[in-house]
Amino acid sequence: MTSGKTTQPAWLQAATDIQNQLVQQWTQAAQAFPGASASGAGPTQDPFAVFKAFMPQNGAAHPFGMPMPSMGAGLGDMFSQATGQRVSLDPARLLEIQNQYLKDVAGLWNQGQGGNKPSDRRFADAAWTSNPVAAYTAAVYLLNARTLMAMAEAVEGDAKTRARVRFAVQQWIDASAPSNFLAFNAEAQKKAIETQGESIAKGVANLLHDIKQGHVSMTDESVFEVGKNVATTEGAVVFENELFQLIEYKSLTAKVYERPFLLVPPCINKFYILDLQPTNSFIRYSVEQGNRTFVVSWRNPDESLAQATWDDYIENAVIKAITTTQDITGAKDINALGFCVGGTMLGTALAVLAGRGEERVNSATFLTTLLDFTDTGILDVFIDDNFVRMREMQFASGGLMPGRDLATTFSFLRPNDLVWNYVVGNYLKGESPPPFDLLYWNSDATNLPGPYYAWYLRNMYLENNLVKPGKTVVCGQKVDFRKVKLPVYIYGSREDHIVPIGGAYAGTQLFPGKKRFVMGASGHIAGVINPPAAGKRSHWIGPAGKFPADVNEWIDSATEHKGSWWTDWAAWLKPLAGKQIPAPKAYGKGKAFTAIEPAPGRYVKAKA
Repeated sequence: MTSGKTTQPAWLQAATDIQNQLVQQWTQAAQAFPGASASGAGPTQDPFAVFKAFMPQNGAAHPFGMPMPSMGAGLGDMFSQATGQRVSLDPARLLEIQNQYLKDVAGLWNQGQGGNKPSDRRFADAAWTSNPVAAYTAAVYLLNARTLMAMAEAVEGDAKTRARVRFAVQQWIDASAPSNFLAFNAEAQKKAIETQGESIAKGVANLLHDIKQGHVSMTDESVFEVGKNVATTEGAVVFENELFQLIEYKSLTAKVYERPFLLVPPCINKFYILDLQPTNSFIRYSVEQGNRTFVVSWRNPDESLAQATWDDYIENAVIKAITTTQDITGAKDINALGFCVGGTMLGTALAVLAGRGEERVNSATFLTTLLDFTDTGILDVFIDDNFVRMREMQFASGGLMPGRDLATTFSFLRPNDLVWNYVVGNYLKGESPPPFDLLYWNSDATNLPGPYYAWYLRNMYLENNLVKPGKTVVCGQKVDFRKVKLPVYIYGSREDHIVPIGGAYAGTQLFPGKKRFVMGASGHIAGVINPPAAGKRSHWIGPAGKFPADVNEWIDSATEHKGSWWTDWAAWLKPLAGKQIPAPKAYGKGKAFTAIEPAPGRYVKAKA
């Protein structure tokens, strides 16, 4: 007969292992978070110190979730650790919070264990609500979470200081939920009993698999293969160098517009977010509109690119892709699109070309792009001079910023959705996440050259130099967006946490030519990848030619339109695409640009 002692300790050890692994991943991704060196240690000695103030001393979960911190002087010390500077709390507000907490605790106690039914979706399963002890545990956790966040809100200081405290507190709140631990997760315990331990065995297998692959599985990655069932739009690689491959796509119409269309995706991700499936492929949609379409497919950097700089990527990638597209098509100029960091790079390249007096691009589209880095949203909590100087020292002699560290950072911006949800499902309940192309792409990380990354941090996120006319010199040219006079289409997503809507909208203040700004519903990816046939979401368009400095004024004046913004963009681009000519019968151009290999090419298949 097998007792519970033979499986439970093994599982608890495995659960502890994955918790520790996630902590280690976060440590690597947040090495110089403000507060990490608050005690005088160097920035790399204790990078997780910012969160340790909120951790139980023994590292274990409290039976009721997180333990309630004291509300005395020690609380200010904890919050000071989170910011790397001394902070204080409003005494009157703190007393109010304390009194409310005691009142709420008394209310929970008087209700008894049977009167607590938490509404949080983490505790919505009947296993929680039907078990009085579990329901009480969840209710106390949620009360402690609300109270701790209220105390974080009581911190006095500037907006950045307060944001850092809130971020650190929220990380601990999410990590310490009783649902994250088998010892307290009633739903996982119930499933273990119902499956006679099979869910525990499957959870351990999932855990070992993810430890081996180096990241938490968000989807069944074995189902997908790039070029087979994602990134399948027909085309060919017609040019390549050490930084990128240029893909030309097969025309789907008898005639195409004479002015070709080039897409520049972010080099922090792989291009096939724009070509997941035929039904939601922006690339295929562009081809169907009659555009002779080209796409930059970035190389996943290895040590051979450890010295690559921002200038290298602008000159030898973005500008090279523009000129090569011109050479292949014979066009005087092209239309171009940049997505996220790809848009930042495209905008930089346009300013460089304008400084040289070259008019190679007729119009530009910017999707969820930061050019003015005044409003960078939650990512701002990471950026200060110490953080940037640490990265500059780290990459002073070259090196790579690992894609896995970048991916972990972005995941912890939404930890419940992108981390703990999968910890609970995969390991505690032994479930296998369903196939999902977008999450497969999200897990397909890319590296960045260290010098490129460090320069980007200082000049964009820290100093916002790109929007200061003449301040930034790239490829020998002073960047001045006032010289970039072409028509621009700027898109921002309303709930974007990577490029806040205000950050995307700020681009309207930079360009002197004709502009169109459109706001879509949803977030950074879902807002962009919204094909018309799906009939989902909405987009908003403001009065023509009116772009007040404050995005909220624009939003107040905008009109909602049901469905995808893609059709609006296609209608905007059409008159800028030139006359129609017979579609090409072959890829590339003569012997100078022959088809090297079928799309999606080799570069996109390289793993970080």
